[in-house]
Amino acid sequence: MTSRSRLLLAASAAAAAVTLSACGAGGVSGGGGNTNFVTGNNGIDTAAKGHRDAAPDLSGKTIDGKTLDVADYKGKVVVVNIWGSWCGPCRAEGKYFAKVSKEYQDKGVQFVGINTRDSSTTPAVAFEKDRGITYPSLYDPTGKLMLRFKKGTLNPQLVPTTLILDRDGKIAARALQALSEESLLKMIKPVLAEK
Repeated sequence: MTSRSRLLLAASAAAAAVTLSACGAGGVSGGGGNTNFVTGNNGIDTAAKGHRDAAPDLSGKTIDGKTLDVADYKGKVVVVNIWGSWCGPCRAEGKYFAKVSKEYQDKGVQFVGINTRDSSTTPAVAFEKDRGITYPSLYDPTGKLMLRFKKGTLNPQLVPTTLILDRDGKIAARALQALSEESLLKMIKPVLAEK
């Protein structure tokens, strides 16, 4: 087997793993042991300040062909939403993300999407246009950005996943389900209030 074949096989296996767990109705996971995060506030996991893991490198091309590095938003609270145009729960929550991102853009909050498993950017661009989403989304068709998160942390495990990064670029909260406007604000406000 050539290296290219092995690489394609590994990428296919990773995509299959994401597919099997993708677009679920949410749920509770993680917690226990020495993970330093609290599980299960209506499907939202949180980590206390001082016990948070740094987000990995989240950089690359956006769905509109620009270059983006989430680390450039250090100093702001960053909402990272992992989504796909094919995902029903993502379509349902999109309008809430569009609304809250506009309401909080001047309050020190930056939204960033990570579009995954769309075979081209065309459906992703249409998805954002239909929902009035104006914040940037990284294009990650194979899920490689999701795989950069360390296991045992507040890592993304399915689509949709929403992460809240604190002003230091550390993962403060995670939801493994579609969010309402109220649930999204419950994730953002405590991190925004931190000094």
